Amino acid sequence: MGQGIFSFRPARTLDRIVARLTRQPPAGEVSFWTFDDQAARRAAQEALAARGIRVRFRSAYKPLVTFFREEVAPGFTAVRIGYPVHPAASPRRFLLEAYPLPALLSPVPVDFAPAPQDDHYTVSLTYPDRSERHRVLAPNRLRRDATGAPQWSPCGWIRCEDPALSRPLRTDYERIFDAALNAVARRDWGMQEAFFEELNLAVTLSARDEPLGYGDEVLSLSEAMHEDLYFSLLEYFGHLTGRAAGDRRLRPGQIVPELRQGQPGLTISLRPWSRRDRDDAGDQQAGTDEAALAAVTRAPSVTRIGRILEAIGGDEFTARSGAGRIVRARHVQGRGAPVMITAGQHANETTPVMGALRAAMRLRREGAHFTISPLENPDGYALHGRLVRENPRHMHHAARYTVHGDDFAHRDATVPGEELDIRRQALARTGAGLHIDLHGYPAHEWTRPLSGYVPRGFAQWTIPKGLFLLLRHHAGWGDTASALLERVTGDLARFPDLVAFNEAQLRWYRVHAEDTGCLWLNGFACFVTEDDGCATPIRLTSEYPDESLQGAAYVAGHEAQMRLVLAAHRAWQVVAPSSPQPLVAANTASDASTVSL
Repeated sequence: MGQGIFSFRPARTLDRIVARLTRQPPAGEVSFWTFDDQAARRAAQEALAARGIRVRFRSAYKPLVTFFREEVAPGFTAVRIGYPVHPAASPRRFLLEAYPLPALLSPVPVDFAPAPQDDHYTVSLTYPDRSERHRVLAPNRLRRDATGAPQWSPCGWIRCEDPALSRPLRTDYERIFDAALNAVARRDWGMQEAFFEELNLAVTLSARDEPLGYGDEVLSLSEAMHEDLYFSLLEYFGHLTGRAAGDRRLRPGQIVPELRQGQPGLTISLRPWSRRDRDDAGDQQAGTDEAALAAVTRAPSVTRIGRILEAIGGDEFTARSGAGRIVRARHVQGRGAPVMITAGQHANETTPVMGALRAAMRLRREGAHFTISPLENPDGYALHGRLVRENPRHMHHAARYTVHGDDFAHRDATVPGEELDIRRQALARTGAGLHIDLHGYPAHEWTRPLSGYVPRGFAQWTIPKGLFLLLRHHAGWGDTASALLERVTGDLARFPDLVAFNEAQLRWYRVHAEDTGCLWLNGFACFVTEDDGCATPIRLTSEYPDESLQGAAYVAGHEAQMRLVLAAHRAWQVVAPSSPQPLVAANTASDASTVSL
């Protein structure tokens, strides 16, 4: 199965505390903050209470949200919250950590304001017959991240009646994370990418996921561990090789944290790439007509994707992934200005796959001219299928990039194109001036609790805010891009369900986060950038909150993606220039490092 390089089995923190306090009961009441689910903390508290020992166990993760879930008496009619501000954290960090509390308490009004203290929320509750005031500790400490930078991060904590004895508590959760990073840092990897095929981190945690009852939101310590390990190790290898932070050309290999429920533990091993495709026996014979596709409730198998592409018709063209899987695409020749449709670049974003396929079926029927590449990263898609078998509701960013660990759209001429070749072929076939690039982002809050809480470089994507659009255009194409966006957003605004979905998510997003550099058109957030590095004069990217969706929510997601493609194609037929202005000037660049596909 692979070469084991490290193993660690820490004692469960709750078990250690119960055993120690049973032997040596404290003189007064003591409170502990740990990374455990509510049921486990309550069981430990009750076990000690049965022995006459007064102890309170609270959550170190999202302490304000869990305070309201576990300790606040119902019946209040108004809430005022002062959130801490700490000089080592962003000003809204603890406001973000309070998400999605106002949605959970709605229709009770919740007012937030920054407070001068740096370690407590202040909570004022108004009841019909009384008012209450509480101080809710948000235990944090300064930690060094994988690059050595300081981060103000949640931590375990002990609070005693004597404040001088209150201090951080190093929990099993933190010990596993630290052990993983230290084990990787101690190994001599050399300086030559790639360092491995698969770096597997098999982690077991005792905490169970706790759905919050609003949208797709869930308290998931295992998902947070996956995200923090994956991105921390990407940052470590980037730092090791001297790359700039966030450089998506980094190729360390495939980093795969695999989380399971059980006694705390960690095993790190080096493995070869898996060649198993993402297939589902119950999916392979499913229909390929438009009605059948409209009812698909989960990410389709590779076999079904291939059958749908055959039904779309046109000329097939292919490329090879890093692990040797086939990247399939179709060129359908028809009338009008051609477009290039792509999906599956980030393989844990799965509504784009179905949205692109459904749109292509419609465009073929309408006689349009287009290329369709619905699964550009089949290696990541195979890994995603493997990971969702254990944790179907997690976002699984380990499956985001390729087996090399890079984002193939950012490759330059120094490495083989592989997956990127499918886009190069599509442009060579059509000379398309518009690239419609479908993407998704987390359908529930995305956190990195042991590295400063907010995912570095992805603050715009940390909580869902509905469907929004990114548009990049060449210099001189601004007017065409603006006309395209106006028509596309106007078309999307005709769908009441999509408008209502966006408004519902934006209502709570605006409480906790800020829009920066955003253009609002017909109720949709749009981010517009002039970028001569794009291979087409205009690239329109969708961002739909889809990571972890299944069932009816997944259907709504690929419906929105399909609508976006169809709207963009219709708009392009109107605004595409008919003058001899070159449509693919950037694609002729001899230095591929200057072109972003």
